[in-house]
Amino acid sequence: MTDTELLRVENLKLHFRTTQGVVQAVDGVDFNLTYNRAVVVVGESGCGKTSLAKAILRLLPRNVETYSGHVYLDGTDVMAYDEEEFRQNVRWIKMSLVPQAAMNALNPVIRVGDQVAEPAMIHLNVKPDEAMVMARKMFQNVGVPADFLVRYPFELSGGMRQRSAIAMALVTSPVLIVLDEPTSALDLLTQANIMNVLKRIKHEFETSYILITHDIATSSELADDVAVMYAGQIVEVGDTPRFFPNPLHPYSRKLMNSVPRLHGDKEPEFIVGQPPSLINPPTGCRFAARCPSRFEKCDEEPPTFTVEGRRVKCWLYA
Repeated sequence: MTDTELLRVENLKLHFRTTQGVVQAVDGVDFNLTYNRAVVVVGESGCGKTSLAKAILRLLPRNVETYSGHVYLDGTDVMAYDEEEFRQNVRWIKMSLVPQAAMNALNPVIRVGDQVAEPAMIHLNVKPDEAMVMARKMFQNVGVPADFLVRYPFELSGGMRQRSAIAMALVTSPVLIVLDEPTSALDLLTQANIMNVLKRIKHEFETSYILITHDIATSSELADDVAVMYAGQIVEVGDTPRFFPNPLHPYSRKLMNSVPRLHGDKEPEFIVGQPPSLINPPTGCRFAARCPSRFEKCDEEPPTFTVEGRRVKCWLYA
């Protein structure tokens, strides 16, 4: 494992215009990722995780109000690229995506093999026959039988469609894959199989992951680092061995305590209250209204403090 930095995100913002106002979906996010590591972005639904993935990959809707910050990939700020440069040099070349609800992301009227081969034809300029050979190899790598290349998505199980989406993301050999809820809507056994596939690919291909999920228990198997997101901001980042036994941010602790335990009599905790509106977020700490450790200083915006090698956005560590 190398300590060379692959990705660094600085003050990334993505705000959307809506009829109710401007949604600050991603608001000043900072984190980094080194080669052959997986960072898991966890948080409640609606906290901005999927918007963060779209911001990094520049998959933006038309109602963008603000899109700013820096995304350094191998030391190059790809935010400085225009859309055509980004498409030709970054998206699906160095970074690819397994989208949310990937089981339903496949085109129902195109054979699965053609869909997996398509990124290679478009981005690597290979001929269809060569691209199909690459698709066949990717199917083998993710555990899909080769004869499934000629099948349509509706002929595949949910797990096989998910594996096909992973194969599509891998076919151009990117160094970074963004996985948005890759195990959602799958049964427990299929979830475990998908996680095993991802772990093996990470080891064999030295691939780095950004794994976006609300399932902190399942993601712990793959995570090298954990980034906790709340109300459009990263409130804690740390490596797995230190984070899981001792989360620092009050929200991180509440999130961990909400996970059901297989052993012991301790009941899962519920986080009281609702996340703040991202149209009109509070001026101070965004978790303050739900925080059991709140004090007067929390009415001010907290900076990010470094504690025990981790970064935490909380006044408790001032």
